[in-house]
Amino acid sequence: MTALEWEHFPHGADIGVRAFGRSKAEAFAMAAVALTAVIAEPDAVSGRESIEIECTAPDDELLLVEWLNAVIYESAIRRMLFSRFSVQIDNGRLNAIAWGEPIDVEKHQPAVEVKGATCTALSVNRDDEGKWVAQCVVDV
Repeated sequence: MTALEWEHFPHGADIGVRAFGRSKAEAFAMAAVALTAVIAEPDAVSGRESIEIECTAPDDELLLVEWLNAVIYESAIRRMLFSRFSVQIDNGRLNAIAWGEPIDVEKHQPAVEVKGATCTALSVNRDDEGKWVAQCVVDV
């Protein structure tokens, strides 16, 4: 496994997103890529436009949920998909830049609509190898 990866895991009618990184910020960035991959192929989304996203939470787990819900919100109001993220986390505050483009149904072929990130299977921690793992279930 490389340092920056993500995967989906089954959870009833919903979908789990799990991401890995050398740092907590990288794991959060990859969790957002995994979120995009629930909807469309991230490699099909060019990073033509960038937006800033900020959120806060009292702990890492709730920050992950807030972060993914902020990405979902920005995607919905801007009608965009995002494929690349630069994330900084400091003392419960997340600042990020997301790169993406407007949704093009023919190009992106969206599979589902993600309604929100949940606290189900929510976890942010380091594994036995020292890599950060961030995961939760998203409601589709």
